[in-house]
Amino acid sequence: MPNITLPIRTERLILRRFEAADLDAFHAYHSLPETARFLPGDAKSYTQCMERVGKYANFVFESEGDWVALAIEAADSPGVIGEVVLKWLPGHGQGEVGWSLAPGARGHGYATEAAEAVLKLGFEGLDYHRIDAKLDALNTASAAICERLGMRLEAKHVDKWRYKGEWATEVVYAMLRDEWTARSR
Repeated sequence: MPNITLPIRTERLILRRFEAADLDAFHAYHSLPETARFLPGDAKSYTQCMERVGKYANFVFESEGDWVALAIEAADSPGVIGEVVLKWLPGHGQGEVGWSLAPGARGHGYATEAAEAVLKLGFEGLDYHRIDAKLDALNTASAAICERLGMRLEAKHVDKWRYKGEWATEVVYAMLRDEWTARSR
């Protein structure tokens, strides 16, 4: 089993396993249409959030297809402000990163800081070769995060899927371990 030591601490954040006490804060932002805009599915009910937090709290990360969702908490202020996800993709050493933040936490660099910590985990802790991020092309805020992380725009799939009543174009940003190593020097 891959070794993921939690919590992960950054300059301003704590990335940790979800807990039952996170449910209300998680629901507060996942129940908003603006949060759901670029996530699969619609805004979530309290029951859906309860199921999701339970799943996140009890993640298993042992083989391809597994994924870990970590609660993002500001180091100086307890409480969940978002989550960052790492999915173990099929293929040798492949991963996908993603994030979601509460509205009040957006625009402060928290998603970039959390995603950078997960890239470090993937490349340095789990020995991944490649990590990507798949976004709706309209999600310019997340595209900017990918660019700040040093990920390169690798693909644009026009009208790839029917999503929330309209065709969506997917953009894929990616980074290889060699690029991470060069960036980290």
